[in-house]
Amino acid sequence: MLSHEQIWAAIDRLAERYGYSASGLARRAGLDATSFNRSKRIGPDGRKRWPSTESVSKVLAATGASLDDFLRLVESREGPARTMVPLIGLTQAGAGRLFTDEGMPAGGPGWDEIEFPDLGGERAFALEVQGDSMKPLYRDGDVLIVSPTASIRKGDRVVARLANGEVVAKELRRRTARTVELISLNPDHEDRTVPLAEIAWMARVMWVRQ
Repeated sequence: MLSHEQIWAAIDRLAERYGYSASGLARRAGLDATSFNRSKRIGPDGRKRWPSTESVSKVLAATGASLDDFLRLVESREGPARTMVPLIGLTQAGAGRLFTDEGMPAGGPGWDEIEFPDLGGERAFALEVQGDSMKPLYRDGDVLIVSPTASIRKGDRVVARLANGEVVAKELRRRTARTVELISLNPDHEDRTVPLAEIAWMARVMWVRQ
């Protein structure tokens, strides 16, 4: 049975993974900034207050985390393990031989590293957003943690590197044996239908640090 302490601890851990305070996470989800404050977790009469399912749903939608991700945080009894993740700018990611054929960092000049909570065995790297092409969802300076080894489903946000070196971050609408349909995150940019043969690799966006 899930406890009051486990649920609130999971929300705190989710906030930490995205670089937010509890109040910052609430604002990001469109909630009152005090919704997740510790002072609100126990009522004046001493009764425990639980976050609503609507609040949890809004938090998951705002961060892009799945329900499975949240439940793993609920089950964790300690703070998340941390690891070093390779980092490069999204614009630079399209240049040269920076990636292997599997979509993993090849190392060498251009790569940096950041510390980030471990993703439970998924191989991952980080891309720093540059410019405004992904507003309003992702902004200049946000860091996307992506994994080429994670399974990708319809509706997932992904980063794809095309054969011509272009790197795009969009939402997966549909994937067939011949094409991949991608929805733009910015309404000012067009959706794309890309032949599968023109995609060098595609990685799922696992987390965002803002």
